[in-house]
Amino acid sequence: MAPTGRVKITDIADKLGVSPATVSRALSDSGLVAEPTLSRIREAAAAMNYRPNVSARNLRTRRSKAVLMVVRDVGNPFYLDVLKGVEAAAREAGYAVLMGNTENDPERETGFFDMLRDGQADGMVLITGQMPQAGRYKEGLPDNLPVVVALEMIDGTGLPHIQIDNRAAASDAVQHLIGLGHTRIAHISGPLPEQMSELRLRGYRDAMERAGLPIPEGYEQRGDYRLVSGKRLCCALMDLPQPPTAIFAANDEMAFGVIAAAHERGLAVPGDLSVMGFDDIYLSEAFQPPLTTISQPRADVGRAAMTVLLDILDGRGAPDQPIILPTTLAVRGSTAAPQILNQRRSA
Repeated sequence: MAPTGRVKITDIADKLGVSPATVSRALSDSGLVAEPTLSRIREAAAAMNYRPNVSARNLRTRRSKAVLMVVRDVGNPFYLDVLKGVEAAAREAGYAVLMGNTENDPERETGFFDMLRDGQADGMVLITGQMPQAGRYKEGLPDNLPVVVALEMIDGTGLPHIQIDNRAAASDAVQHLIGLGHTRIAHISGPLPEQMSELRLRGYRDAMERAGLPIPEGYEQRGDYRLVSGKRLCCALMDLPQPPTAIFAANDEMAFGVIAAAHERGLAVPGDLSVMGFDDIYLSEAFQPPLTTISQPRADVGRAAMTVLLDILDGRGAPDQPIILPTTLAVRGSTAAPQILNQRRSA
């Protein structure tokens, strides 16, 4: 046995009286070792607590057997279910998943692409909505780095995308508010001009236009997907001469901020203000009131992104078109008919 106490293939071979090559073939599922030798080797490996030497294997294969999942804010619970999906598919294929957090910092984004280029990871699931803008990556990715974009969209890269129909889903969200009787509906977008934010903004406008509803000046506010921007922009909207009766926020975290700001102002949700989110993170159902939102299949997105990445790494190529997964409307307690409409009906 090695001085470190780690069991080696040669230890198993000596114990069973077979060659190290036979043990190696048996433990690598090569299909070249017949029963009962195959079972004897596997049983002995388990009894001796044998663990493969990953570092040595990686030197032979020139693979790290690790992939990066890069997000803009690791503190956002939205990414947890995506990670579960990525990790489930990765684990089945023998890969580990490393989480990268950019905080929208161009230097951090470049650093993660450097890790990929330098072989510290074999591939990347990118969920930031933007390519690194610093230095050497301004002209595009070198050497066809294996990257799959999930949920966000980045035009002009030629990268495979796993996404939802953001425009249609946003339109469904606003249509729900219109169906309740709201006519003064405002929107807090994500960061613009990022494409996902743009598409959700267009979906809002689509629904308002179809219903023949005006969008007054100031009803479109630009956020950054964080709770604090939801609070700040809710205050800006409620300070308008004719404030909205409903606000559609482009993600749940900003919607939480809207509700918090409304409560601080003594407004009832949904009695005085209906609030609609987007994402259906795990806190949405437990929030008070429970948030009406667009539910994304986050774990399915993660698994699909990792499956495509594995196909690329194994030389099977990537799909020619984006893979679009469905969304659903989760109706809960943060939306209701506008109070002013109820007052008119009772008058």
